[in-house]
Amino acid sequence: MRRRNFNQASASALGLLIWAACRQAQALSLGDLSNADASKGLKTALEKGVIAAVALLGKTDGFLGNPKVRIPLPGYLEDASKLLRNFGQGPRIDELVTAINRAAEAAVPMGKDLLVSAVRDMNVNDAKNILSGGDTSVTNFFAEKTRAALGLKFLPAVTQATEKVGLANKYNEFAGKAANFGLVKKEDANLQQYVTGKTLDGLYLIIGEEEKKIRQNPVGTGSAILQKVFGSLK
Repeated sequence: MRRRNFNQASASALGLLIWAACRQAQALSLGDLSNADASKGLKTALEKGVIAAVALLGKTDGFLGNPKVRIPLPGYLEDASKLLRNFGQGPRIDELVTAINRAAEAAVPMGKDLLVSAVRDMNVNDAKNILSGGDTSVTNFFAEKTRAALGLKFLPAVTQATEKVGLANKYNEFAGKAANFGLVKKEDANLQQYVTGKTLDGLYLIIGEEEKKIRQNPVGTGSAILQKVFGSLK
């Protein structure tokens, strides 16, 4: 039954973390690994995941060219854009979508130091929560520790990037009115805040996926501690 549960958990982007945690606990109980090694291995995996995710997203087409994190227009406006394309507005819509994704790509590198610091400052309770918190435990950790601070850090960069497109202010004006009729979520009625939120969502998603890759192939990272901790769980 336990093995079946592990297989079910591994189907999600972060599920293997829970599988590895349980196997890690087994190894510890057998004296194969020290608590210090286990903690260091987890931190190393997360830090490498952060660095890889920032490098992947913080470049041209990091968001725009990745369907997993590509930022669309919010809700009703995404549906309306299909109609507007029939009236020759396709290029302007594409311009706006490109601009908001370029804004995300420009913002992400600014968060690297803060994300790495969150990992290095991880305490025992943080580690326990990650190991026992379910499939979204890594996302929850970074969201709790960094979302507010990163939001403040990203917003000016997103604002600067979207202001280059004349449609940004028009979007805010229209979306504000649409939100009053329930056509757009109130939190999505401001383009800059919407893009900032989606940037963070995409960043946390990719961190989880990169961390999963590291656990699957610790030897490929060239890190001795990762090979010792996660390699012993194979």
